[in-house]
Amino acid sequence: MKTVEAIKDIHKLEVMKKYLEHRSSRDYCLFLFGINTGVRIHDLLNLLVKDVFDENDHVLPFLNSAQYNNPPVYLNPNVRQSILNWIEEGSLLSDDYLFKSRKANAPITRQQAYRILNEAAKVAEIEGPVGTHTLRKTFALHAYRKGIAISLIQKRLQQSSPAETLAYLGISDRHSIPIVLDVNL
Repeated sequence: MKTVEAIKDIHKLEVMKKYLEHRSSRDYCLFLFGINTGVRIHDLLNLLVKDVFDENDHVLPFLNSAQYNNPPVYLNPNVRQSILNWIEEGSLLSDDYLFKSRKANAPITRQQAYRILNEAAKVAEIEGPVGTHTLRKTFALHAYRKGIAISLIQKRLQQSSPAETLAYLGISDRHSIPIVLDVNL
């Protein structure tokens, strides 16, 4: 099994996003959800529509699950909008899987998610191996680059130490990646 890397190039991420957005609202939502939250692919695929909505049918700003409370999984406005678009386009019901297969009343498989990501990566001309775990690594790397504390990223990834998280990201020197503390008020 090949080790996958994070997608480091923002331009290539944008190419993948545009491709997936035109291809399928579901696939675009899966990609955005993964790169913006760091949630494991197994957990993403098993989300139900009701896991992301409140009792007033509004998309939650934080994932509604006890396992994602430390730190909570924030669903940014782009992720929330992609969820709404996909639910409307897919005519999904509360008890449906968020990433429902078109062929069965089940979520898409890891293999299907892998194919979706690899197809988009080829369009973006990404060189190295890309897999479902690429979403999680991409989230973590870009969170680190934006100045999110390594201890918070470590908690999100459920790793045992900051050193493990840095190794996971392939960072041997903390100062090798410029950190941008973008408050943007």
